[in-house]
Amino acid sequence: MRALLLAAVCGLLFVDVFAASVPVWGAREPMPADTPVAALKRGQFIWYANAVPDGPMLMVVSLNEQRAYVYRNGVLIGATTVSTGRKGHETPTGVFTILQKDKDHRSTIYDSAPMPYMQRLTWGGVALHAGGLPGYPESHGCVHLPSEFARLLFEMSTMGMTVVIAAEAEAPSRVTHPGLVTPVDSKGRVLPHRPLQESESLRWQPELSPTGPVSIVLSRGSGRVIVYRAGIEIGRARVVFRGPEPIGTHVLTLVAGPGSSAQRFVPQPDRQHWIRVGLAGHEDEKGREPEPVAADRIDIPEEFVRRVFDVLTLGATVLVTDETITPQTTGPSLDVINADAPES
Repeated sequence: MRALLLAAVCGLLFVDVFAASVPVWGAREPMPADTPVAALKRGQFIWYANAVPDGPMLMVVSLNEQRAYVYRNGVLIGATTVSTGRKGHETPTGVFTILQKDKDHRSTIYDSAPMPYMQRLTWGGVALHAGGLPGYPESHGCVHLPSEFARLLFEMSTMGMTVVIAAEAEAPSRVTHPGLVTPVDSKGRVLPHRPLQESESLRWQPELSPTGPVSIVLSRGSGRVIVYRAGIEIGRARVVFRGPEPIGTHVLTLVAGPGSSAQRFVPQPDRQHWIRVGLAGHEDEKGREPEPVAADRIDIPEEFVRRVFDVLTLGATVLVTDETITPQTTGPSLDVINADAPES
């Protein structure tokens, strides 16, 4: 018993020493809810999560604005100033998912530097966490947040939450048609299934990751659709993008759930609602929505589409790109979700 008490006292002392050695960055209280985001000074933030207590969350980080926006069920619930990667250590752009959470994390790369409320985006060292906020990019690639904002976000977010990092912020626009997961016409009707070439195939292994948020990547360059659950690949299939014109890059997040009809692979505009978010490198698409008729150009095996819609849950994300998929990136500046931890 004495040994247990001694261990408990030592543990409390360690917590006190750790807390004392960690600075507090940024404002300790949120600004009034009606504060314009553009008016936020370095270290300031807005937080009104009680406005939308439930629903899937999405975070958008704008590199050029040095701001981050948090949406819940498509509604803005928080905004903050940030500091991202400086020259030579730029924060990568793309679509990420929270891979790991650690309230009292310390860096294993930079002399055990404190990284409170760390939420890992890549196994290569990029994360969200409380940190210095000089008003310009200064980090080694991470996204620094005010300490109190980082705490609030940490407590509300979940593993697998989607984080989009882009060169420009774009307010999500609600669409009622995913338009890019299954071939449909402009009225939402499923098009007749077109046979695929004999050399094309699919793989479906949902048992590799039984639960978690679903993310789908469609690559015109690779002719592939890959499905991730909790960041782990559970299926892929060959797809055909017909026509030479680019399809563009689009990110859609499901904020109202799929229907429960016998044909669950059929989009149901009255039940499915998606949020579109812009990506860096495609700023000319800002404010535009994916054209539903673009689905006319995409051939996906019907059985694969059925299986995908069987695993869709709130917060599911679809990324469509012309770029070629590699294990970690679809191009020099566009990262794709990768939850495979390094072997060592």
